[in-house]
Amino acid sequence: MGKEVKSINIKEIKDPKFLKDLSIEELELLCASIREEIIDKTSINGGHIASNLGVVELTVALHSVFDFDKDKLLLDVGHQCYTHKILTGRSLEHLRKKDGISGFEKRYESIYDCFEAGHSSTSLSAAYGMAVVRDQGKPEDYYNVVAVIGDGAITSGLAFEGLNNIGRGDSKVIIVFNDNEMSISKTTGGFARFLQRVRTSVSYNKKKRAYQRFMCKTRFGLWIFKLTSKIKNKVKRMFLSSNIFDTMGFAYIGPIDGHNIKELQKAFRQAKKSSVSVVIHTLTVKGKGYKYAEEDRSGKWHGVPPFNKETGEFLKASSYNSWSKEIADLLYDFMKEHNKTILINPAMIEGSELNNIFKDFKSRCYDVGICESHAFSMASGIALNGYHPIISIYSTFMQRAFDEIQQDLARMNLNCTILIDRAGLIGADGETHQGIFDEAMLYTMPNVTITMPSNKSEAKVLLDESFQNHGVFSIRYPRDILHNSLTDIHFNYGEWLIVREEVNNSAVIVTFGPIIEEIKKLFSHIDIVNAIYQKPIMDYNVQRLLKYKRIIIYNPYATKEGFANNLVELLTLYYYKGEIIIVAIKEDFIKAGTQSEQMEECGVSLKQLKLIINSEKGVH
Repeated sequence: MGKEVKSINIKEIKDPKFLKDLSIEELELLCASIREEIIDKTSINGGHIASNLGVVELTVALHSVFDFDKDKLLLDVGHQCYTHKILTGRSLEHLRKKDGISGFEKRYESIYDCFEAGHSSTSLSAAYGMAVVRDQGKPEDYYNVVAVIGDGAITSGLAFEGLNNIGRGDSKVIIVFNDNEMSISKTTGGFARFLQRVRTSVSYNKKKRAYQRFMCKTRFGLWIFKLTSKIKNKVKRMFLSSNIFDTMGFAYIGPIDGHNIKELQKAFRQAKKSSVSVVIHTLTVKGKGYKYAEEDRSGKWHGVPPFNKETGEFLKASSYNSWSKEIADLLYDFMKEHNKTILINPAMIEGSELNNIFKDFKSRCYDVGICESHAFSMASGIALNGYHPIISIYSTFMQRAFDEIQQDLARMNLNCTILIDRAGLIGADGETHQGIFDEAMLYTMPNVTITMPSNKSEAKVLLDESFQNHGVFSIRYPRDILHNSLTDIHFNYGEWLIVREEVNNSAVIVTFGPIIEEIKKLFSHIDIVNAIYQKPIMDYNVQRLLKYKRIIIYNPYATKEGFANNLVELLTLYYYKGEIIIVAIKEDFIKAGTQSEQMEECGVSLKQLKLIINSEKGVH
């Protein structure tokens, strides 16, 4: 009789050491249970479902071969860590909730999390740093460094810098290349085409292994096999280009089936024995095991809100459009009206609702992949040659292109429209994804305009104004729904809008963004100014504030280091003697929670604003 196959209760897992005693059948049974748990918990909490379903077997196989309480495991981006968390004794019950388990690797959660990220393509550089330090120590303290990186993340310039350094260095790193033909949506670019050619070699490799097994059955057959292999390799070197990883100095294993645990274990053990850095090329299916995620090619099932796991319907459906959708609709009309416009997006087409634009204006739309720096330098080339570049990008990802915005666009005072999606607090993704630093970042650069509309009508005026030769023109908008329809409105460049005046001449709220609609309803007894242009701050706007005894600068979309501090400086230059109160997001990395919980934590909720307004003295 064969060994009894036992099932594992994943709720009882404390650490991954037990995996080494399981058979392949038991590991496969465990993978099925983990996949079911991921689907169940993301349907309740939301999260990154497709990327996690694609690496279940891969993660189980890694933990069954390596000892990651000593060895180092770095998951690039980190949003594919759910299996890793389950295997290291963490429950997904309160995934991405306040005080719950993060959707990314977090060092404070577990000794098994040696690194943490939320932006892509950082793992290889960090892994090499760990390997360099390891090799400074004693041989008995040796540990393996394993970096798992996807085919979307590896197209980033930073990843290529890491590959180049590791390939020519002496410190060994094991790179698991998770190739699913997707980043968030389908991977684009020349490297993606190269990978497609490598994938087609799978059938060739199978035939080669079958030929080897057949020929090696006899001594004469073995001699023939070695002879033909030498001839083949010589011809190959003469006429065929090498695999890019071979060329860079890596030992290359693959492509292999990323859902075959036995094959994965064999490859990982082989990599452990290698004396040089290794790339293990695994082929996986993003969303594997859940029909809706597996069939998705647009990226809809990359990161999701709570959903009905039986029907695949999202539970947070709304009769209102998101800011992303409304801005995309306005942009569609502008692309139609202005022929000399080119749209650039770094792999976030689905998230920023740009599908229709990319479909109908194919020749003027470019998804550059996870290459934010390239996007902005590319925009400078477009601007220098008579077209107007438009870059749609998440706030948190735009930070990666500081130098290119400053040097390649602002320094040359080139015209460019930047649509900054997810500005402000964003909720469950936590510290790595908050859109609260871009305002201060852009404030340091000359020739840059910073704006934030409170409704769709203002957004339309700002988008139109961005085409009027103002250099780099940014329009920020939050991750939120938008209730307003279009109305006729006009205001000049740099002009602030008076929402309410002379209700209370002793105090005024200076604010901007969609929060204004709620402020108007809650505070009927105080003047309100819509500082729709955060930069530049025109002198006449400042002078209108000097009559007030109390100025409350309220910015729940960024830290005080941008607009708020600069307004205070200008008021000081005008010898303003009244009270100035700044209510802005604290300078910190804000953990996961709902947006309202984060506002409360940061001291910028409307309830906290009300306490300040009703008090005689606020916090300066």
